[in-house]
Amino acid sequence: MRIIMLGAPGAGKGTQAKKIAAKYSIPHISTGDIFRANIKNGTELGKKAKTYMDQGLLVPDELVVDLVVDRVNQDDCANGYVLDGFPRTIPQAEALDKALMEMGQSIDYAINVEVPDENIVQRMSGRRACVNCGATYHIVYAPTKKENVCDTCEGELILRDDDKPETVQKRLNVYHEQTQPLIDYYTEKNKLVEVDGTIDIEKVFDAIVKILGE
Repeated sequence: MRIIMLGAPGAGKGTQAKKIAAKYSIPHISTGDIFRANIKNGTELGKKAKTYMDQGLLVPDELVVDLVVDRVNQDDCANGYVLDGFPRTIPQAEALDKALMEMGQSIDYAINVEVPDENIVQRMSGRRACVNCGATYHIVYAPTKKENVCDTCEGELILRDDDKPETVQKRLNVYHEQTQPLIDYYTEKNKLVEVDGTIDIEKVFDAIVKILGE
């Protein structure tokens, strides 16, 4: 079972990807993990990626696709995998399809975890992080016992810049620009399935299992 996870930042697609991987005994693959593993192991692809990352540049599509294809060719992917955070653009999706076709494979499902922007802004702007130990909380979903004080080390809690409403909205705008075409792309290929990401995490997962089968 070869699956791609789609969903805006904060939609919970990473959580669902991990749950799918655990239930179906297939690897959860994120591009960040692939980059880190290749750089750590000093592979040729890792060295190439590092030269771009060290300069603060985006790693080119061809190289990202090469890294992903190299990863999905490994033995633990024989029964499938969950790709999280890739592809992000149409050229990446097309290059991935082409590479998989050459291997006699194709993507089975693109699962879109659908959450309205206002829900995501509310979710993320409610997050708080401890300045000392890094523990994270949420003012609605996971509040601390004492307001603005970390339960673990009693450090001060802050709203990270990344979680400020205006920053979250900017990230969402970029996501929609890049990803709406991907949703259309996988719809045309009859691969896209959508789940409501506003409901409880377990219910979202139940909906995904209904689609994928037990």
